[in-house]
Amino acid sequence: MNVAKVLKETLTIILAGGQGERLYPLTRDRAKPAVPFAGHYRIIDFTLSNCINSGLKRIYVLTQYKSQSLNDHLRLGWNIFAGAFDEFLFSVPPQLRTGDSWYLGTADAVSQNLYILRERHPSRVLILSGDHIYKMDYSDMIASHIRTGAAVTVAAVECALDLARRMGVLEIDERNRILAFEEKPDHPKSIVGRPGFALASMGVYLFETDVLIEEISGDSRGDSIHDFGRDILPRLVRSKPVFAHTFRDENQTYWRDIGTLDSYYEASMDLLRVDPPFNLYDTAFPIHSSTRPGPPAKMVFAGGETDRIGIALDSLLCNGCIISGGRAERSILSPDVRINSYALVEDSILFDRVEVGRRARIRRAIIDKEVKIPPGFSVGYDLDEDAKRFTVSDSGVVVVPKGEHIHENQCKVRI
Repeated sequence: MNVAKVLKETLTIILAGGQGERLYPLTRDRAKPAVPFAGHYRIIDFTLSNCINSGLKRIYVLTQYKSQSLNDHLRLGWNIFAGAFDEFLFSVPPQLRTGDSWYLGTADAVSQNLYILRERHPSRVLILSGDHIYKMDYSDMIASHIRTGAAVTVAAVECALDLARRMGVLEIDERNRILAFEEKPDHPKSIVGRPGFALASMGVYLFETDVLIEEISGDSRGDSIHDFGRDILPRLVRSKPVFAHTFRDENQTYWRDIGTLDSYYEASMDLLRVDPPFNLYDTAFPIHSSTRPGPPAKMVFAGGETDRIGIALDSLLCNGCIISGGRAERSILSPDVRINSYALVEDSILFDRVEVGRRARIRRAIIDKEVKIPPGFSVGYDLDEDAKRFTVSDSGVVVVPKGEHIHENQCKVRI
């Protein structure tokens, strides 16, 4: 198999138009794939980096909801393709080519852009979600797809049954051919020999192009919601050879659909472990993003007053951060964050240009961009009080929206 030829014959479509309602208010001003993650990345950077590390450089990103931030990020951070070698990354908003509606579902988003497939003539199409965190070499999946003679290959991951209820669940035979596909079942079936675990779809689909065009062109039944998991794949497994490709990442499997505030927070905190399950430091599989130049992170005041020490423990610090006599523990500090004297930030995520005033306290919180926490103010210590002003997740994570103006007269401690 000529790997370079096979990869060039594969077109990639990334679905990046989701509203991410369960991530509100982080999605108040941006699409879910554009939400910052791990300091200076965006969520979509992980899917795009998978593509680049797999040798896939012909990519369309289908956008829709509040896409300006995402488009800016793609334009400024991902301008790394060589057009002379037919490499590209194009952002495609709804264009109403086939009707008067916006994208109605995952399959409908592709259906409204069938002209791309007919114009490009790829042998196969890889369809990805732009809002998952994982590392995967798609070339292995493509090789498996060709070897089995599949019409469609679905990437799958083992997960606990309680999580599988929110996903598409596969039943496979001994050859990994999919016998049944059920979207969000109330009672997902366990893997044979693995009680308590189901085989779940990752939202990664590899189609033979002619099969894809035929199926989504015919998806016009009255009860269809035009979704791959709900409509297309359950029908296809009964008529075509559809196979599963089981996902493996290094020595452990790490795949996260960070669709809620709590799952976003938990995936972020995973990065702070001594031995994190998701490795940002793997030079053999780098994660690319848009990074603007800035000075190194800085911590000042190391002597004199014992409680005025600039220090960060078990934390991620990005460029431009200044910890000026404050303290950060088990936290992620994005670019240009400033923590002032005697302030304490614990188990929290601070987005770009957040400033924490003197003696302020933040615990188990997500603070969006450009928020100034006044001196003496506290977040995360009185959830009933926080809920009157901010969003509080099911597990008690407080989320302060982008640019929120907090009046100093709300502080309980006067400086």
